[in-house]
Amino acid sequence: MTEQLRLMAVHAHPDDESSKGAATMAKYVSEGVDVLVVTCTGGERGSILNPKLQGDAYIEENIHEVRKKEMDEAREILGVEQEWLGFVDSGLPEGDPLPPLPEGCFALEDVDVAAGRLVKSIRTFRPQVITTYDENGGYPHPDHIMTHKISMVAFDGAADAEKFPESRFGPVWQPQKLYYNQGFNRPRTVALHEALLERDLESPYGEWLEHWKEFMRAERTLTTFIPCSDFFEIRDKALIAHATQIDPDGGWFRVPMDIQKKVWPTEEYELVKSLVDSSIPEDDLFAGIRDNA
Repeated sequence: MTEQLRLMAVHAHPDDESSKGAATMAKYVSEGVDVLVVTCTGGERGSILNPKLQGDAYIEENIHEVRKKEMDEAREILGVEQEWLGFVDSGLPEGDPLPPLPEGCFALEDVDVAAGRLVKSIRTFRPQVITTYDENGGYPHPDHIMTHKISMVAFDGAADAEKFPESRFGPVWQPQKLYYNQGFNRPRTVALHEALLERDLESPYGEWLEHWKEFMRAERTLTTFIPCSDFFEIRDKALIAHATQIDPDGGWFRVPMDIQKKVWPTEEYELVKSLVDSSIPEDDLFAGIRDNA
């Protein structure tokens, strides 16, 4: 009997799951794969980025509950399971010099202690594949960087009964593959930018490309390209569900859907740990696992 395939996506805040790999998750859900989003924090210190909701006193006073309800809606749209690790949002420090992080926040937790919560989730859900952020967090938010750190510890730690005793964290489990989300990559951005200009359409990516190294980060190795354009509409619907974080009239949605599907119909990942054999480039996160599950 073939074992059930399971994918775990580890994210820092509610809304990250909808902006990073959402179409991939929806695709796998449609194929019968069990998908679990693990959200490390409640997004309590996140700014209200939708200008239409800025200044709303209820939202400002109840941001934690509002973002939880947004996550509930996005989860239903994507068809995934979701759980909270229960850490407190660190906020994005600004200024020169940067202010200290608030006491008790996620980014200041002991890495091994924080990873223990994720180890417990991994041992309970038993995923073969985990996705997370690279060492830069995708962008240098302290919660994203901390998410990377605990994911790396937990990937190996879930199989380590000595470091994480079964009496506290459940029976050991070893995931088979670990990926970094790399959906925000320069090749994709260039391709969409040029496609828009060729059609005499305005591109939202001009400034990004002019200041790529400042806004984004060094180029990464893209190993895995998941064809998921049939699920781009679901991705966008899930993202819009996070109403405090997304302006539905903003740059996220300025590229016509037909151009997105034609020019760049995939989401990209970087394979960083694998205990199975697979050939690079891949078009399946379960490559090397699916036939042997």
